[in-house]
Amino acid sequence: GEFGRHRIMEITGLPARDLRMLDPQLSYPSTILGRDRAVVVNLEHVKAIVTAAEVLVRDPGNPRLRPFLQELHARLALPDASTTNPATDDMELGGDQGNVPMPGSAKIQPFEFKVLEVCLEHTCKCMESETLALEKEAYPALDKLTSKVSTLNLEHVRQIKSRLVELTGRVQKVRDDIEQLVDDDTDMSEMYLTRKLAFQRVDESSVKLDSNKHASPDHEDEKEEEDSGDDIESSHASSAFVKPDVEELEMLLEAYFVQFDGTLNKLCHLRDYVDDTEDYINMMLDEKQNQLLQMGVMLTTATVVITAGIVVVSLFGMNIHIELTLDPETPEMARIKNRKFWETTWATVAGCAAIYILAIYAGKKSKYLQ
Repeated sequence: GEFGRHRIMEITGLPARDLRMLDPQLSYPSTILGRDRAVVVNLEHVKAIVTAAEVLVRDPGNPRLRPFLQELHARLALPDASTTNPATDDMELGGDQGNVPMPGSAKIQPFEFKVLEVCLEHTCKCMESETLALEKEAYPALDKLTSKVSTLNLEHVRQIKSRLVELTGRVQKVRDDIEQLVDDDTDMSEMYLTRKLAFQRVDESSVKLDSNKHASPDHEDEKEEEDSGDDIESSHASSAFVKPDVEELEMLLEAYFVQFDGTLNKLCHLRDYVDDTEDYINMMLDEKQNQLLQMGVMLTTATVVITAGIVVVSLFGMNIHIELTLDPETPEMARIKNRKFWETTWATVAGCAAIYILAIYAGKKSKYLQ
């Protein structure tokens, strides 16, 4: 509801456009955004808002999120974290209350990095499982298409290729986002919510201390405080140019970058196999087409030759008076007529065959036929 959205905006300090990014009805691409008081995580079906002490998960009743929520609760239930399960609107909230280490304390993984790691791990596992399932289905289908080109096999491979393109784009997007984060130290520094909160508390305590000292009636103390204040400001100004310490987050992101990159390489290899199969199929079809064309040429040549024989028959079948068409007057003339008939017939057949063989030889000689 509207109340839940406004309440979340008060808790996290996020603008409405960032909350709109987590709306399941809107198809926003995967992304990880570091804000002043929260980190917005939109990885596939994992949509969460992470602060320094709590995490809000969108649509916790989604069955696909059950393994993610179980792993999240297990990770936050470790000795240095505690979990709670209040609800705000349609988002589930888990928290690590009071776990904000001060500078110089024991090295503990920040709460937001624990949640971010679970989000990346779950997304990586889902994409890896989808990739393995697609490989298990694709390779046999491609081999089957190679052995027999049919409409059914072609349609199956077309569907596999569509899924491959879609999955490759999703993995590529997450991989590119992680790479972009790793390359930008400022964006990674923004995601250190626990550290920013700790320094904010230190600044507030120093401001209170400065106000107490300024309340002293001693003028010299006031002057010393002004000098010290100037020193603090100069130190802050100089520290602004110091490269932020983001080694912990960089190592975390690089580890999952390698995993997403490995998944992407598997998809690229599968895509290459699909392309090779398509090239092979096209070569097979071209060969079949060439064979059909050659057969068409041979049949056309045979038709032309037979037509030449028909012309001879037609000439002799005309109603003109020649010796072959006259009635024989004696048995001798009948034998001569019969002999000339067969001579003409076999000469016509032999001539047609000779013309056909000559035409085929000329085609092979010119390499039009194989």
